[in-house]
Amino acid sequence: MHQKNTALVDTPPITFTLNGKKVVGRADQTILETADQLGIEIPRLCYMEGMRADGNCRTCMVEIKGERVLAPSCCRYPKDGMEVTTNSDRAVISQKMSLELLLADVPETEYTIDSELDLWARKLDVGKPRFGSRPQPKQDLSHPAMAVNLDACIQCKRCVRACREEQVNDVIGYASRGSHSKIVFDFDDPMGESTCVACGECVQACPTGALMPAREVGKVVPDKTVDSVCPYCGVGCQLTYNIKDNKILYVQGKDGPANSSRLCVKGRYGFDYVQHRHRLTKPLIRREGVPKTKDFVVDPDNWQSVFREATWEEALDAAANGLRTVRDTYGKRALAGFGSAKCTNEEAYLFQKLVRTGFGSNNVDHCTRLCHASSVAALMEGINSGAVSNQVRDVANAEVIFLIGANPTVNHPVAATFIKNAAKAGSKLIVADPRRGELARHATYNLQFNADTDVALLNAMLNVIVTEGLVDKRFVEDRTSGYDALAANITKFSPEAMAPICGIDAPTIREVARLYATSKASIILWGMGISQHVHGTDNARCLIALALATGQIGKPGSGLHPLRGQNNVQGASDSGLIPMFYPDYQRVNTPGARERFEKFWNMPLDPDPGLTVVEVMNAAKKREIRGMFVMGENPAMSDPDVDHAREAMAMLDHLVVQDIFLTETAYLADVVLAATAWPEKVGTVTNTDRMVQLGRKAIDAPGDARDDFWLLNEMGRRIGLDWNYTHPSEVFNEMRGCMDSIAGITWERLEQQSSVTYPCVKEGDPGDPVIFIENFPTPSGRGKFVPADLISAAERPDAEYPMVLITGRQLEHWHTGSMTRRAANLDYLEPEPVASLHPLDLAQLDVDPGGTLTIESRRGSITLYARADDGTPRGAVFVPFCFYEAAANMLTNPVLDPVGKIPEFKYCAVKISKGGTVAEQMSFGGGSLLPARDPAAVELSRR
Repeated sequence: MHQKNTALVDTPPITFTLNGKKVVGRADQTILETADQLGIEIPRLCYMEGMRADGNCRTCMVEIKGERVLAPSCCRYPKDGMEVTTNSDRAVISQKMSLELLLADVPETEYTIDSELDLWARKLDVGKPRFGSRPQPKQDLSHPAMAVNLDACIQCKRCVRACREEQVNDVIGYASRGSHSKIVFDFDDPMGESTCVACGECVQACPTGALMPAREVGKVVPDKTVDSVCPYCGVGCQLTYNIKDNKILYVQGKDGPANSSRLCVKGRYGFDYVQHRHRLTKPLIRREGVPKTKDFVVDPDNWQSVFREATWEEALDAAANGLRTVRDTYGKRALAGFGSAKCTNEEAYLFQKLVRTGFGSNNVDHCTRLCHASSVAALMEGINSGAVSNQVRDVANAEVIFLIGANPTVNHPVAATFIKNAAKAGSKLIVADPRRGELARHATYNLQFNADTDVALLNAMLNVIVTEGLVDKRFVEDRTSGYDALAANITKFSPEAMAPICGIDAPTIREVARLYATSKASIILWGMGISQHVHGTDNARCLIALALATGQIGKPGSGLHPLRGQNNVQGASDSGLIPMFYPDYQRVNTPGARERFEKFWNMPLDPDPGLTVVEVMNAAKKREIRGMFVMGENPAMSDPDVDHAREAMAMLDHLVVQDIFLTETAYLADVVLAATAWPEKVGTVTNTDRMVQLGRKAIDAPGDARDDFWLLNEMGRRIGLDWNYTHPSEVFNEMRGCMDSIAGITWERLEQQSSVTYPCVKEGDPGDPVIFIENFPTPSGRGKFVPADLISAAERPDAEYPMVLITGRQLEHWHTGSMTRRAANLDYLEPEPVASLHPLDLAQLDVDPGGTLTIESRRGSITLYARADDGTPRGAVFVPFCFYEAAANMLTNPVLDPVGKIPEFKYCAVKISKGGTVAEQMSFGGGSLLPARDPAAVELSRR
């Protein structure tokens, strides 16, 4: 829900009488809120803490002396000298009558174990209603995750406010009049056929069970509840698991600093993957004589022909001996490790320490190389920090929000809700992206520029800011360097010259530049649409220049925020899972940093930066890398040109994979270590807002699967390290000793508060939500302008390959799909691979929505179902990369940004033809717990 307005915290107190006693309240708190603080109970149904009060259920009525009518305490604010009575005969009769009338309209069927209506009826001793019931609506079970029982609806409109005001999805409305009035989805559609995005906010808000988790889950009493953090995107939503018999029944949003109880479809309904039949429960060793090829596939239901089960001693010895043999035979740099942004900070730290001290080189990387490496490179170059300057929710303090190269309604849904809240409250939203997303309808300006022309657009904005005198001269003089070079460079980038290139007319570019530069607070948020290009570092350099030139950084509502992708990309990067940085972004080729860690870890370290993800694959292909340890990553799906990546991994002498499923990468493994899923472990993660948050263990792992923490400890010992860690808290305390940014955060504080923002240098420090207020962490304290010129994509459309491929994520699926395609509801909602094209392009190809088409690049081809999307520009096709049977990365170009070493996922040339056969889906069986899908619904989902 919304954070409470803190603007009136310092208002003077007021004194009034409540139930005959003088009390002290605040002018910004309602009578109901004051009563709650004093332990005085007042019934309420339409009221929900954090939501705008509506006052329509009339169960919270109180009597105010001197007033003719009763007042709803949820909406009424006290005044000095007011006399309020909550339990007078008149007030109680009104409260009970409202409850009785509402009870008369609902059935005796119990949809939920914790109906608030029943709770208040019991407390006020309201018996069986004396009134007749209204006609009862039919149950709607069209949605796989949520049941609609409108016979239990009391029309409190909490679901309407949750949908329209909190999440701002605008699906639920209130229709008709009088006795015919009711809650509707879109145009009175069944919920499963509406535009509902299944965030479940309405279910969490419903007080009676009119909206409930499907299959009567809400009627089961949990054994326990456990507070933790969502394992999907970088927003870092806090949540509560409801557990029964070591299974997650359902998930509720918790009032955490990043989400205020909000969740998205993945966070609320994407957890049954942990109980999927494909979970690895014992370690596996590859059978002798089973070959490895780039096309090798393992049926997860018939893995016994490829692997055999082993004891932990045998598997760990085999894993470590193979890696040690490669190291001792071919040298320390013949080994590499890929860690994971899905694991904890402690596991990430241990993994990079294992590679650096056990393997002996800096050949360690993770998926940040594939998402924000260029952003980090530009930020380190410009301000010597890869951290976001402001938190997502600081958009509430921004006059202008500039969102570029990101689609947060899909990738960061809860963050998107706060952006929509800010836009509704009056902030000017500028959306810039080659594809038109859902946020465009909330935007003051929607800049649908030509793909691959980010620098042209941004430099044109800088041109306007410089030539029209909109530069913050004092800020530039006091806090930056290199401005003259930037000013000279942008002279050739006038809006009139760039408009034909970027596709945005010159007057609009000028208006947007003026709006950004002249507002009291402008914030920039960006995603992988900025970073995943050969010019990704240049794109980010331009964004940094915009902020520095206008002084729009270092204050509330004003700064730079690259939205982090996975739940612990920020933390894994902070912890050192990068080949050129030790923990806390201390460069490995800086003598002082290396000496610090050599002393800290008590051994000599490799002085040279290691290889990045794609460079490791190229080296493996050349037989320069001969052994790898992969923890929780799936490069056989996530790397560009995956055919090349799979071929490289097949050539390794020894591959160890540590994971919870037999992933596409594990198909090529020599040893597979069965690990734990996120709800089965303890540890910290760091979200996109620099919040270090504690994840707590909710359930036990299946079979003989072991904690990643324990596995790393065992592997370290077998590699030759003197490790004896017994709990993640010991690792966290070690990290504090070499990471100044978190030195002040204690494990005990995290157990108490769950979340602490860094930098937090000394114990007791509150943490800084806004940084770079007075200076930048550079040697001079100044931010650095770095000019950028136009660089085209490495592969442009031509006569043979005339279209552009854009890749990304879907709302319902995450990353390579190994988790979400094994989550029943998520797989049911998006079961098959689709390619989105503009309707006119589909017509030109003579392909109907739902028909098949084949996409081919110079590296491979895939066949998918066609989906019409007028937000996708003409001449482009959008493909999500979560579907194994139509892997988008069969097509993508592995060419790298020369600075950030990130692949160009967002742009390559393809050709499209009608027809083809979609490859058979691997037998994930994600939707096996749900009813069979209606063929018409399947066809609709493709479209």
